[in-house]
Amino acid sequence: QTFEKLLVANRGEIACRVIKTCKKMGIKTVAIHSDVDANAVHVKMADEAVCVGPAPTSKSYLNMDAIMEVIKKTRAQAVSLNESICCSCFIYRKQKSQKGVTFIGPDTHAIQAMGDKIESKLLAKNAKVNTIPGFDGVVKDADEAVRIAREIGYPVMIKASAGGGGKGMRIAWDDEETREGFRFSSQEAASSFGDDRLLIEKFIDNPRHIEIQVLADKHGNAVWLNERECSIQRRNQKVVEEAPSTFLDPETRRAMGEQAVALAKAVKYSSAGTVEFLVDSSKNFYFLEMNTRLQVEHPVTECITGLDLVQEMIRVAKGYPLRHKQADIPINGWAVECRVYAEDPYKSFGLPSIGRLSQYQEPLHVPSVRVDSGIQQGSDISIYYDPMISKLITYGSNRAEALRRMEEALDNYVIRGVAHNISLLREVIIHPRFVQGDISTKFLPEVYPDGFKGHKLTDLERRELLATAASLYVAEQLRSQRFLGTPRIPIAKSKRSSWELSVRLGDGIYPVAVSKDGSSFSVEVDGMKLNVTSEWNLASLLLPVTIDGTRRTIQCLSRTASGDTSIQFLGTVYKLQILTKVAAELSKYMPEKAAEDTSSILRSPMPGAVVAVSVKPGDTV
Repeated sequence: QTFEKLLVANRGEIACRVIKTCKKMGIKTVAIHSDVDANAVHVKMADEAVCVGPAPTSKSYLNMDAIMEVIKKTRAQAVSLNESICCSCFIYRKQKSQKGVTFIGPDTHAIQAMGDKIESKLLAKNAKVNTIPGFDGVVKDADEAVRIAREIGYPVMIKASAGGGGKGMRIAWDDEETREGFRFSSQEAASSFGDDRLLIEKFIDNPRHIEIQVLADKHGNAVWLNERECSIQRRNQKVVEEAPSTFLDPETRRAMGEQAVALAKAVKYSSAGTVEFLVDSSKNFYFLEMNTRLQVEHPVTECITGLDLVQEMIRVAKGYPLRHKQADIPINGWAVECRVYAEDPYKSFGLPSIGRLSQYQEPLHVPSVRVDSGIQQGSDISIYYDPMISKLITYGSNRAEALRRMEEALDNYVIRGVAHNISLLREVIIHPRFVQGDISTKFLPEVYPDGFKGHKLTDLERRELLATAASLYVAEQLRSQRFLGTPRIPIAKSKRSSWELSVRLGDGIYPVAVSKDGSSFSVEVDGMKLNVTSEWNLASLLLPVTIDGTRRTIQCLSRTASGDTSIQFLGTVYKLQILTKVAAELSKYMPEKAAEDTSSILRSPMPGAVVAVSVKPGDTV
């Protein structure tokens, strides 16, 4: 016996994820949406959908008055929320008005205790959980922040008490940065969480970020479902996660799991939750925070344990005891998750991009791949919400197999219309340090100190790219000579079998000779011959090619009549110009287009709202 109807008070991939399990359990679902999300995937998936306001989250998805009205109107028996502020607010109002509605998640005491970083740290200390040295109260102003930071010793981490997801967080290395960090963090915390309280603690340099998934019921039972390694981050937000961690031994894993369960029991926690730890190079671990919700990275835990965490949360909310004992929880295989974002990875490892997904195809044909997404072809990525496109998860019997499948899945993922971070994700998972498990939260700035620049081609890879691009050009020339399978004009010359081309890639210009041999091409680059074979279906979004026995999947993003071609190869997009030898010789007579003069323009690096202009006409700058 379970609920008949459940309201999903969320959007995007997590709303879709909850609705999928509800369908499996035979529970009807109600979706809420803002006016700009009227055609969103979660709205189409649900049995009913109600608009709760305009685009900004504070006026729609976090609008508790509107959500309570929807519960009353639709007669939903249960509610799934994913914002902690919203959860505690909902529980408070439920006690006042609608007592028959069940919240899918822990009770209000656990949410408020764990949602407040200051209170949660005190509770963790009392539960004998290892904590980071720091100030256990609320910081009143910038002067007090400086005084506390000096007492703790630099560097320090300034963070929002009600925060999460890297918002309202700053690292300060001196007094000036502490003042600035206090101002920015309190502003960001107020706008993101409606709570500008901050705390300060010692910043542990070069740690790993490892979290423990816990599951607890209303009968005092709790288990830990192993760990997730979440150390690959940018701006304190996770980018790549995996389970299990390469770093933990069974003793450390058990110690972390037992402390996580002790904390859950101390706050009478009941539902799925995550206890996050920082782990230093000596395997000392410190409590960071507890998230009283379903984490973005929960699929990797589901892959290695075989549990459906949403189903377990619904069962617990209905009052059932846990079905599993600690000894029943396995580690089967290895799972890796990449967060695919509509972001430009060449700007600060990812500044948001907006636009419409003109073409979109998930790599579900690759074995052992799972994609949790809340968008489809034609969806808009707007400035109002998180720019996540999807969570791409691969599973293998071991880590090497999971990573190999992830590489293949990223190559086969088609996203057009917005900038995306697939090039960065692919580079991370093939980097020797990552493959060896030598990672920390500093991985990205250490590996790319000058910022991410895309894949650096080896000589062999450069020849493979040039040969593939030249073969693609010739295949298109041959296709354009034919019309419905016959020569377009009867007086067409006899078939050509060789082409001399000039290919520009970056700053280099390379002579390339192509000769046709059946369905394959023999291509000479740098005095070396390569054999390129493919079906050459130029209308396909994905183009599998075999180059001297090596299988690659490329994407041709654009081709123009002037020979300009964009090819996604090994995750990175390369711009090439392919011309015949004659056209290349004549191109030197073409006038160069002058670059735009941007000296008098101030250009925003990303879309957003202007929150402050610190000058006025007449000021000297």
